[in-house]
Amino acid sequence: MTARTPLHEKFPYFTPEHEMLRETVQRFVAERVAPFADAWEEAGMVPRAVLREMGDLGLLGVRFESEYGGSELDTLSTVVLAEELGRSTYGGFAITVLVHTDMAAPHIHHAGNAEQKQRFMPDIVAGKRIAAVAMTEPDAGSDLASMRTTARRDGDHWVLNGAKTYITNGVHGEIFFVAAKTGEAGRNHQISMFIVEKGTPGFNVARPLKKHGWLSSDTAELSFENCRIPANNLLGEEHKGFYALVKNLQNERIVLAAQAMGEASKAIELAMDWVTQRKAFGATLWDKQAIRHRLAMLNARVEAAKALVYNTAWRDAQHHVVVAEASMLKALCGELVNEVMYDCVQFHGGMGYIRESAIERMSRDARIQSIGGGATEVMLDEIAKRMR
Repeated sequence: MTARTPLHEKFPYFTPEHEMLRETVQRFVAERVAPFADAWEEAGMVPRAVLREMGDLGLLGVRFESEYGGSELDTLSTVVLAEELGRSTYGGFAITVLVHTDMAAPHIHHAGNAEQKQRFMPDIVAGKRIAAVAMTEPDAGSDLASMRTTARRDGDHWVLNGAKTYITNGVHGEIFFVAAKTGEAGRNHQISMFIVEKGTPGFNVARPLKKHGWLSSDTAELSFENCRIPANNLLGEEHKGFYALVKNLQNERIVLAAQAMGEASKAIELAMDWVTQRKAFGATLWDKQAIRHRLAMLNARVEAAKALVYNTAWRDAQHHVVVAEASMLKALCGELVNEVMYDCVQFHGGMGYIRESAIERMSRDARIQSIGGGATEVMLDEIAKRMR
């Protein structure tokens, strides 16, 4: 494949600094991920030593304050990170990192007080303690009003009771940002966020979950049984957790879209390598008009979707409200990456169905992209509400 054109030569809002970040991530993936990640898939987790190496390189604190070791960069930098992690071909590794950096840690970045940030942020940025966000429950996903986990104030403590599920980094995470009802059931504005550390009495990993894809990310059900945490572990204001969750979903959806388009671009490259070499009926698969036309159209659609990701990230960096656009990205890119993977498996023929091929793994990993972070159907309703 030909060398990729630097981002700042194609899009005016990227800079050489963004390109340096991309090259750093590419180099790390090539040297520290690709040779070892098959073993991580078997183990069901990314080694914490690898995440600490990413912390040493500054890759876990792209958007965070310099006083805690962060780089104080912008949304476009996050998109560069997510896209390149997606291109690693190991979705489980990518989501382990991105949940830590862009779905969990932003809660303390935005809402934490000075004492909380000083206590937790340096270790988060360094990769010494991995973070998770616990929102989804067995009976409540996008419908936050149905949340049943409760937190009751008892003197100098809060007491948590309930269960969470599908929690990425749930087995081996050390810091959890937990959403719980602190008032009347069924009302969104009575949700609060809490910091719960691993090892807190009453907080347990109920069971690890085995998944269809993302095998190297650890995922778990969590339980809280009279789990007592200090009162100062309330994250942000009481009853303001709903707004904190909604605020971060905008960033989360941009990041997931960037990851998906990184995966899709890489899948097209792998398919191109295959079809230009694989012969059938006296010619390469690339010589079949139907195949090359399909790949051409998929490539065009992916490039168009990436341009929308980049533009939305730039607008977010300029402090514009991009709630509708983030929902569009999540719906569009989550569906498109699955369409790309389906066809790329097809182009690989039997090899596309064999576990030793990257495209087989990528097709499994991509399936969750239209579900996690907000299912496509939920996103379409969000878009429709803003069209009127």
